[in-house]
Amino acid sequence: METPINVLTKYWKHSQFRPLQEDIVNAVLAGKDTLALLPTGGGKSVCFQVPGIIREGICIVISPLIALMKDQVEQLRQRDILAVAIHSGMSRHEIDVMLNNSMTGVVKFLYVSPERLQTEIFIERFKQMKVGLIAVDEAHCISQWGYDFRPPYLQIASLRDLQPDVPVIALTATATREVQDDIVAKLRFHPEAAVFKKSFARDNLSFVVRHTENKEKKLLEILQKVKGTAIIYVRSRKATQDVAGFLNRKNIRASFYHAGLTFEERTARQDEWIKNHTRVMVATNAFGMGIDKPDVRIVIHLDLPDTLEAYYQEAGRAGRDGLRSFAALLYQPADGKNLLTKTEQSQPSVEFLSTVYQALCNYYQLAMGSAAGESFDFDAISFAERFRFNAIELYNALKKLEEEGLIQFNESFYSPSRLHFELDHQKLYEFQVASAQFDPLIKMLLRLYGGEMFSNYMKISEPYIAKALKMNTHEVVAMLRHLDELKAVSYMPVKDKPQITFIIPRQDAAKLPVNRERIEARKKLIIGKAQAVVSFVENTFRCRMQFVQEYFNEQTDTECGICDICIEKRKKSNLKDYDTLVSEVLNVLTLKQYSVEELEQHIAPKDKELFVDVVRDLVDEGTLVYDSVWKLKVSKAQK
Repeated sequence: METPINVLTKYWKHSQFRPLQEDIVNAVLAGKDTLALLPTGGGKSVCFQVPGIIREGICIVISPLIALMKDQVEQLRQRDILAVAIHSGMSRHEIDVMLNNSMTGVVKFLYVSPERLQTEIFIERFKQMKVGLIAVDEAHCISQWGYDFRPPYLQIASLRDLQPDVPVIALTATATREVQDDIVAKLRFHPEAAVFKKSFARDNLSFVVRHTENKEKKLLEILQKVKGTAIIYVRSRKATQDVAGFLNRKNIRASFYHAGLTFEERTARQDEWIKNHTRVMVATNAFGMGIDKPDVRIVIHLDLPDTLEAYYQEAGRAGRDGLRSFAALLYQPADGKNLLTKTEQSQPSVEFLSTVYQALCNYYQLAMGSAAGESFDFDAISFAERFRFNAIELYNALKKLEEEGLIQFNESFYSPSRLHFELDHQKLYEFQVASAQFDPLIKMLLRLYGGEMFSNYMKISEPYIAKALKMNTHEVVAMLRHLDELKAVSYMPVKDKPQITFIIPRQDAAKLPVNRERIEARKKLIIGKAQAVVSFVENTFRCRMQFVQEYFNEQTDTECGICDICIEKRKKSNLKDYDTLVSEVLNVLTLKQYSVEELEQHIAPKDKELFVDVVRDLVDEGTLVYDSVWKLKVSKAQK
């Protein structure tokens, strides 16, 4: 049997594991149920992928995020490890082919969205698979006390009845004590289960909250002081565009990202940013999941996040390389009140849920009891206009219907064109002889994509095929559709629209099977989480890292020493040095203008953190100002 370190070196080219990874891998290889709580950037996927490769049989990975599934499948395939994914938006036939291949022992990793677990087609195949490991990613989704509860996760434990000897590993980045206990109970972990928790403390990440009436001005100052790659999070799609435009006008290269862009646009902008061709990405929370860019120096939130879980995940995308990084949150007094108001409004009544559900059924003309597992393209704007829904109220209702396990709502669904030969080699040859007009296309498909198309659905590019055949793309698409009608191939054209999937058969909207008690409990929980965010930003005495650790039930007396609160404390305890630095900075800048870096070099302060604070305070109070080329000078009012 291969050793974990050999597998890590062979497939990942790393010579050693990160802290806790090897212990987690060894626990799984020993057959123990395992809970791995690793903060963002802690390398969770390696913890199940390495033992998944070593253990005999297939590894079933359950994940709620289609984009993350696709990303991990692609990464495994690039390492010559065969992985496939089954999720909403795929045809029954395509799922059938994938599951058949997963039973043969050829596929090593099968990624499945939780909604697919209870379908008859999956259960029957699962019984016949040789399963070596079940991995539950984003495991906090199993708990109604978590910030992203998904009822289909509650069905995962039933897989244990079908294959009771298969160990389960559950992974999450953010879970309170209550949620951790829920994961262990709901997944029916055995008594000897192993639990691994990495501290939530990040010794290289400085949490900073800046109270300001002018966020744009403060944003520019921060980006001037902190060099390197940045992510700016905002709430709305329009704001991503507005802020990126503002930064570009100030000669800071920025792009924007949200779920409403096409797949090609999202991919191109993401690549530009990863390659450092763009310095700043202004984005909604649709950005960042599954992106491994270690050198992000600062993450800035211009709007308050909904929960501390979401904030910790997003802020944690800074400094994964271990170097000093910052998470800055810009705050105005009205922000807290606005967040609590929006949070209240985000919890629709059961009556409104019924109205939206009925509208969906009318929109797609669904008969009672139909559409289980079916996916439909969804145009939210035309839907809202047709049924006269407020866009925000509609969005909140769709997310709540998803939370109750009735539908799945994917805002940014992208699936490339896929093709599978329905005929075997001999019958395909006979078809080519009988239908000569398709012969060049079939030969080209085999030449470009190989024989795997007989056993698997393969991603194809119609423009690429058209170029090779010296044809028009529309002609190629028409021929592929014709071949599909003739049952020679199964052709799934590209999809790039939001999707609604009906998880269970269409229900009577008047008797919607929702748990009113749970909905009310969730409402209180979500409001409480928003209140915790407000407490975090309004806190003026508690170390920010300590605040986060204690929120996740990690008790500690250790202060981080690098957040804005800790620095303010140090400054107050060292007033003499602070005042000396203030005088020195003002004396130097009275004679000549310097950038922050030049000034630091000129003064050469013993305490660099204190120097940065002195400059920031003098700028904040208006004693110092920046000129057009970002050099500091003493303001006219002070002269």
